[in-house]
Amino acid sequence: MSAQSVTVRPSPVTTARERLPDQEVADGFVRGDERCLGAAYRRWGGLVLALATRTLGDPREAEDVSQQVFLAAWQGRANYRPDRGPFPGWLVGITRRKIADALTARTRRLDLVAAAGAALPPAGEPPTGPETVLDRLLVTGELAKLPRAQREVLAMAFYADLTQAQIAERTGLPLGTVKSHARRGMHRMRHCLGGETRGGGGGAGGGGAGGRSGPAGRHPAHPSEQDPIHRPSGTEVPVKRPAPAVRGRRARGVE
Repeated sequence: MSAQSVTVRPSPVTTARERLPDQEVADGFVRGDERCLGAAYRRWGGLVLALATRTLGDPREAEDVSQQVFLAAWQGRANYRPDRGPFPGWLVGITRRKIADALTARTRRLDLVAAAGAALPPAGEPPTGPETVLDRLLVTGELAKLPRAQREVLAMAFYADLTQAQIAERTGLPLGTVKSHARRGMHRMRHCLGGETRGGGGGAGGGGAGGRSGPAGRHPAHPSEQDPIHRPSGTEVPVKRPAPAVRGRRARGVE
């Protein structure tokens, strides 16, 4: 079983374990019987999800918490003591702790995003330097158009100068999830960047003397201005970093 997730596939038929008393399912769970893990998930997963949804108000976040609850229960199954209460009550206790962790992580994310917004230069201040298009993209709010998870991860990387590992620690998200949000967010921003430059036309975008042909044809002034983000296929996509005029320091979280 993966240490990163708990995947339980619903059975098309009711198995003998589905008819077992709660305590027998719990006993099998504690022994490490993965079939009892599946039975426990189907039997009490709805309770865990309902508690998380009611408190968090976000169905997707509640689903993540539910997965975390059963993963934590499975990894810590040796800690269950029947004499201290029934198995569902033990799961509820884990659920409450995971909900509290999620609320704390949410508060951290909101605080960091607010701090990142405060770090932006005034709206009327024109961007300068060779990365003017990406400067304008960030300053005029393109970052704010990203999905919430991608926006928060990139804001922490650009403005709080956090690495992906630090972002994962502060938000409580798995490192792989942080990397995925960063990669997808940068791809979206690159797409917006391409559309903005093509729409501007003329001048530097027209490929005339001394000009550059647009994002696809632009090259950084120095190789250190771009970092590869690895796609699942193994290819590397150069990702522009925000110019110093916007971020002030190197954004280490997009790696």
